[in-house]
Amino acid sequence: MTDVFQLQYALDTFYFLMCGALVMWMAAGFAMLEAGLVRAKNTTEILTKNIALFAVACTMYMVCGYAVMYGGDIFLSSITGDGATGVEEPATYAPAADFYFQVVFVATAMSIVSGAVAERMKLWAFLAFAVVMTGFIYPMEGAWTWGGASVFGMYTLGDLGFSDFAGSGIVHMAGASAALAGVLLLGARKGKYGANGEVNAIPGANLPMATLGTFILWLGWFGFNGGSVLATASVESANAVAVVFMNTNAAAAGGLIAALLVAKLLFGKADLTMTLNGALAGLVAITAEPSTPTALEATLFGAAGGVLVVFSILALDKMKIDDPVGAISVHGVVGLLGLLLVPLTNEGSSFSGQLIGAATIFVWVFGASLVAWGILKAIMGLRVSEEEEFSGVDIAECGMEAYPEFVSSKA
Repeated sequence: MTDVFQLQYALDTFYFLMCGALVMWMAAGFAMLEAGLVRAKNTTEILTKNIALFAVACTMYMVCGYAVMYGGDIFLSSITGDGATGVEEPATYAPAADFYFQVVFVATAMSIVSGAVAERMKLWAFLAFAVVMTGFIYPMEGAWTWGGASVFGMYTLGDLGFSDFAGSGIVHMAGASAALAGVLLLGARKGKYGANGEVNAIPGANLPMATLGTFILWLGWFGFNGGSVLATASVESANAVAVVFMNTNAAAAGGLIAALLVAKLLFGKADLTMTLNGALAGLVAITAEPSTPTALEATLFGAAGGVLVVFSILALDKMKIDDPVGAISVHGVVGLLGLLLVPLTNEGSSFSGQLIGAATIFVWVFGASLVAWGILKAIMGLRVSEEEEFSGVDIAECGMEAYPEFVSSKA
């Protein structure tokens, strides 16, 4: 190999790994966001779910998920390659770096599920589902999209004009689809909805923590989208990375501002939780295609996501679909929006292709998840008892409280 190629290989591999580390940091963002938006008596359990699901996702994707998604042998034989000396051009980064970058995406999809089923799901039922989601359900739809495999041997989504740069549909909508299936079988939290159809607000315990989580996710998203360029060691790829970073940031800002303004118009107040979800919605909206819009277009796309997420959260509440953190709206509804925005700036995609791709992802993930959740419900039950829910799942599931000096579940 030439010295120039070796340098490019090293730089691209390092960039890939650092972007993967940023995406891994998003796990902390989800943990902080969700811990801030649940009640104090459920904090320990939500944190346990978030850190445990990350470990489950990493293990299951190594054992079988990566092989299902991209082919090859199980365990490390298909991902380690032969080392730098055995890599031939035109490979531009180490195969193990690709595995690491992919595995943190799997964990992100599962993190989306965690918040939607918060405050009433059994910990071990959730972790059992995480095994199925990260080892099979997500890798199968990933094989049909990024893996380039035909769907049930019939067609490839790429040939139909489907494009999803960094995963508005493949990661975010997939996670939300699994979450929706779980929420429908799980039911709403006690006291969330009144007998006459009224929606009762259940405030989160720690909005500073939720805000910190949003900032962490915003930062981690630069790795999520920027790493999806897959290279940085050439003029062309470096310019592409810069554009992706710029547009990712612009969309988040647009989404936040739009949600803040809509909340003010609807409620007469600056609703912080809607504002935080607006920023995340902007990020989800741009994830499907952050490389082709201008900065202004990215801002408008993010703003569209910020507006949509507010109305989606309100609509789901009217339908009595209880999502404590708004994950289904942020990642599912806005994830679909992100896919549909792609053809506006990317000539290689089509609206029909995006719709077919979105339908394929939703039908598979929702359907398979509904079956998995249903089996778990029959075997071990999904929901804690009414008494445990009232006292808080921290004590029931983890045997400890997050804030023992300030809050007592026994009182």
